Amino acid sequence: MTADGDSKKRRAAQAALELITAGATIGVGTGSTVNFFIEALAAHPGRVQRAVSSSEASSARLRAAGIAVLDLNELARLDLYIDGADEATAERHLIKGGGGALTREKIIASAARRFVCIIDDGKLVQTLGTFPLPIEVIPMARSLVARQLTARGGRPVWREGFVTDNGNHILDVHGLVITDPKALERELNQITGIVTVGLFAARPADVLLVGTAQAVLTR
Repeated sequence: MTADGDSKKRRAAQAALELITAGATIGVGTGSTVNFFIEALAAHPGRVQRAVSSSEASSARLRAAGIAVLDLNELARLDLYIDGADEATAERHLIKGGGGALTREKIIASAARRFVCIIDDGKLVQTLGTFPLPIEVIPMARSLVARQLTARGGRPVWREGFVTDNGNHILDVHGLVITDPKALERELNQITGIVTVGLFAARPADVLLVGTAQAVLTR
C-alpha cells in the first residue's frame, strides 16, 4: 500500500471515529483500514472503553490500546460495527475476508444495529468479483466445496497454510463476475461444508465511508 493509500484509509478511519458516542460499546473488524481506526481510538482514550472484536489480531490491538474486549454473548445489543472491505459497490454490497475473519465479521455485522464500512476509494467498484471471493469451509469439505464452486464457473484456490480463528480453511474464488450479490450469497450458503461466504449483501453496510485524496465521501 502506498503512502497515499494509507492517508485515504486514515481519513476514512478518522471519519468513523466521529460517529461514536463517548463510552459506547462497539464492534470492531479486521484489516489494514481497521488498524488505522484502532490507532485513532488509542489516540482518544475514553471514547471507547469496551469492544467486540472479529479476530484475535484486532483483539490484541484493542487491548494494547487500553480497550476491554468482550464476548458478543455478553451483550444484549450492539449499536455500531466498524469494519473495512476488500471491495464495495455504491449499493454498499461488499466482499470481505481478505484477512480471513469473515465468519466473525458477518456475525458481528448481523448483531449490530448499524454497520459502518470504511474503505479507500480504490476499493469502490461497479461490480464485485475482481477481488477473489473468500469462502470459509470445514477442512474435510474443502475439496467437495471446491468442486461445486468450479461447476459454478469459479476458480477456487486453497489459501494453503492459513487457518481461521475458527480452525477452518479458506477458498479464494477467482473469476467471478457478481452481478446479483444477494442471489449468489443465498446460493452458496446452501452448499454443505461452507461456513461463511465473504459476500455481505443480504446484510450490507448501512454507511460507506470512502477515503479519497481530498476528503471522505459518505454513501
